Amino acid sequence: MSISLLEESNRGTDASFTAPDDGLALMLGGGGARGAYQAGVLRGIAKKLPHLRFPIMTGISAGAVNTIHLASHEGSFGQATQSLVDLWLKLTPEQVYEAHAFPLIRNMVRWGMRLLSGGAGTGPEPMRGMINTEPLRKFLNRNLLSGEDGSLPGIARNIASGSLRAVALSATSYATGHSVTWIEGQNVELWQRPQRRSEATRLTVEHVMASSALPMLFPAVKVGDQWFGDGGIRLTSPLSPPLHMGATRIITISTRHRPSWAVSTTPASRRYPPPAQVLGILYNSVFLDLIDEDILRLEKVNHLLADLPPEKRESMRVVDIMVIRPSQDLQTLARELEPRLPSFLRYMTRGLGTRQASNPELLSLIMFQSDYVRRLVELGEADAESQAEKVEEFLSRPTIQGAEVELAK
Repeated sequence: MSISLLEESNRGTDASFTAPDDGLALMLGGGGARGAYQAGVLRGIAKKLPHLRFPIMTGISAGAVNTIHLASHEGSFGQATQSLVDLWLKLTPEQVYEAHAFPLIRNMVRWGMRLLSGGAGTGPEPMRGMINTEPLRKFLNRNLLSGEDGSLPGIARNIASGSLRAVALSATSYATGHSVTWIEGQNVELWQRPQRRSEATRLTVEHVMASSALPMLFPAVKVGDQWFGDGGIRLTSPLSPPLHMGATRIITISTRHRPSWAVSTTPASRRYPPPAQVLGILYNSVFLDLIDEDILRLEKVNHLLADLPPEKRESMRVVDIMVIRPSQDLQTLARELEPRLPSFLRYMTRGLGTRQASNPELLSLIMFQSDYVRRLVELGEADAESQAEKVEEFLSRPTIQGAEVELAK
């Protein structure tokens, strides 16, 4: 994947934390239920910096829910993060998807009939997701203070007040195969690159639903005249949206624990991998791998630029980035609490081999139950508090003069 450079004007820094430089961005990726960890981290940061402001916010998948909640909240950062945590803590599996036996059995039978019949005799209605997420749509409409049309007027008010510059969500068009980034904001130049483009719009709950529609599990969502799925599927450069929107420094919260090399290269089991383990690795490649690769590329370019004398940088500058990661493996927590899943969903996931999987990533994506969510929030808050000094140092240090780096332009 190529790396190119995008020239951008210099921006100043305000170290008071109440009004940081206009290029400070928050980028939140996916991870299903693991998005609760991001909420905990944000509340932990807010305890130290309750008036912090992120002028630029971008989100993908579960991160889209967190992003849009913060962007539409009209209180301080501390109030917005507390409200976000409250949102997660009152979430249950039944408020995300139909977790009862009959809808799941019906969908499984329909999928089986389609496979066995070669697509014949399955009726005019196409198969959508394995799980119906209409409860999540209702939950978001109630809790994001949306209008009757699903609009989010809080975003426009925050943009008008100057507390927010721009917010963006990314999704994947199943019609064209392109990654589409929807943007609501001021003075943002749209872009178009191979397989990805941006659109100016008024963001709604439907955009959130589209960005977080896990492929195959959750049904696609129609926005305009196209059907969209999870934003991580085709977004090969997750840092691209905040960079295009003018970010000069980025805070991103990963939902992947980074074990030691010895642990990560030692197989937990040498048995043939069950479907749940294969699916978990597949979903991680969508939600987490690309972000980590993008961060690595950005850091490499930063080091190259930092080694050059100013007169040879050709008006380029380093884009500062900070990554906060879980101090514990979120999959291990999911395994511990798996017996608390709704009975039939637990039966179905065990049929896929979640009990035999060495790394139950699939469980950690769909485990929206209160005990797991609470553990993730608490862990995220503790991790943020342990890194509070690093966060303050990151926000207060001056930006490096020049132009910003654009990955995979």
